[in-house]
Amino acid sequence: MPVAHPLESPPSADVLGRQDPELAEILRAERERQSTTLQLIAAENFSSPAVLAALGSPLANKYAEGYPGARHHGGCELVDMAERTAVERAKALFGAAHANVQPHSGSSAVLAAYAALLRPGDTVLALGLPHGGHLTHGSPANFSGRWFDFVGYGVDPESGLIDHEQVRALARAHRPKAIVCGSISYPRHMDYAAFRAVADEVGAYLIADAAHPIGLVAGGAAPSPVPYADVVCATTHKVLRGPRGGMLLCGSELAQRVDRAVFPFTQGGAQMNTVAAKAVAFGEAAAPAFAGYARQVVANARTLARCLTAEGFTVTTGGTDTHLLTVDPAPLGVDGRTARGRLAAAGVFLDTCALPGPGVRGLRLGTAAVTTQGMGETEMARIAALSAAAARDESAALRVRGEVRELTGRFPPHPGG
Repeated sequence: MPVAHPLESPPSADVLGRQDPELAEILRAERERQSTTLQLIAAENFSSPAVLAALGSPLANKYAEGYPGARHHGGCELVDMAERTAVERAKALFGAAHANVQPHSGSSAVLAAYAALLRPGDTVLALGLPHGGHLTHGSPANFSGRWFDFVGYGVDPESGLIDHEQVRALARAHRPKAIVCGSISYPRHMDYAAFRAVADEVGAYLIADAAHPIGLVAGGAAPSPVPYADVVCATTHKVLRGPRGGMLLCGSELAQRVDRAVFPFTQGGAQMNTVAAKAVAFGEAAAPAFAGYARQVVANARTLARCLTAEGFTVTTGGTDTHLLTVDPAPLGVDGRTARGRLAAAGVFLDTCALPGPGVRGLRLGTAAVTTQGMGETEMARIAALSAAAARDESAALRVRGEVRELTGRFPPHPGG
């Protein structure tokens, strides 16, 4: 019996189920998991059906090394249109002179930024990993820590806020080639103007790693790093609700250096289906409804912080300005890793993270995904109560799991589908 050509019909669960039932079952189970549990991982969200359609489109078949109008392969006229659309939408959305939408991830974007501005051995000032810095901010297990001389600044152990006087003192002492501002767990807005002033004082480039807040920036719910940073690195998932991937924003004077750092220096062919999905996400984020979504994400995070405090958790910095918050469950008689395990057993998924203080690990929560589902501040209060019950008492997992299933049953995870 002849095998149908894969383009004769669109991809679907039925097609996959017939051809590869083993993988189809894994995908079905994952959809079930996402639909019946709470996704409070700050780096996750639910992409729209339109974004998912672009990811599963025939553009996945096209090899397109290079940039629009200068590819190393033929037949790129249509994918060139898709990439140009993504670039123009990103520039308009963030007010940037130049955008590169090819990075495969946020880490790839940071690598390209370093490659564009630095040379191996250069000194870089960034938030230390114990204070919320990313692996690409100097981890010895990462390319950043192996290739560059990182100096870490920190947060005040009492307030949990970035110590800008320490940033200035370290910059004066070490004269870094670049300063990185950004974090995976900082719940407050970055003071980009303060970082810019220090960078100018010591003659350093300013790199903003805005992977977490960039979606809030798109929705007008967070300050933009674009007017202050020489290069902005970001992801296109998280609050932005696009496909998993990265992007770079910069001024026209650095555009060629940034583009060459992405291709051919750090990457080969772009994933054109992902580039098209990024274009879809940028278009969605430019719509007026996205601004309301971004504001609700922040309102939900603030309510969740307030309610977790009432349940006995210690919320670092006293709250949040963004989509994420970090908390210490110790007052409930449990450490961060144990609490995460108990919550997962109850159907509540979140991360552990470093907290101010030597060796302290707490929990990092985000409200982007549950807000996409349509949950509001009433639901945040319930989530706080369920989280506290599961963290305090391992035997409460089954009861909490049932309540989580009931709650998520009223809020389907895929908007419009």
